[in-house]
Amino acid sequence: MTSHLKPITVLIVDDHPLIREGIAAVVSNYADITLVGEASNGLEAIRLYRATQPDVTLMDVQMPELNGIGAISSIMSEFPQARIAVLTTYRGDVRALQAIKAGARGYLLKSTLRHELIETIRVLAAGKRRFPPEIAEELAAHLDQEGLTNREVQVLQHVAEGLSNKETADILEIGEDTVKGHLRNIMDKLGANNRTHAVTIGIQRGIIELAQ
Repeated sequence: MTSHLKPITVLIVDDHPLIREGIAAVVSNYADITLVGEASNGLEAIRLYRATQPDVTLMDVQMPELNGIGAISSIMSEFPQARIAVLTTYRGDVRALQAIKAGARGYLLKSTLRHELIETIRVLAAGKRRFPPEIAEELAAHLDQEGLTNREVQVLQHVAEGLSNKETADILEIGEDTVKGHLRNIMDKLGANNRTHAVTIGIQRGIIELAQ
């Protein structure tokens, strides 16, 4: 049965050509979905969104020039009706959380794209949200226990920069024991085995960033 309905228009934003090609290949198999643009960074995304005003945008979170959160914020402020799903590699990605706070209505793990992609596009195009149940649970958990305090983020940032507990204590004007206490809390919240592991998780999840 042929449908006379207008196809769902989709914009893909990802800095990895292979991801864009993979999504384009999947989408091309469906008559009810049309790809209207591809962008490789947040600034291109905003420009292309204005030009094409797609029904659904698939937005990577980590990108050069302007990341997905910045792009989502800009697009949402100009087009409050925008329907954007975040693309992310990591299950518990703080950036993805921030993207949802910025207005994203869906969450797609790159590892599940083949199974979830088309359903997510159709659900968002229908004006609904789509967060897989396990992601919804993790988001709730993140909002509850796993959020680091501002002070804990500062401590983790200094550790990532290679500073000792004493140097961190001196900079933050707190006791060395307090720094150790913060580190214990950080490792508990992130499920890390040691400080190096905590730094790795912190970078992966976008809690801290290493200076370029």
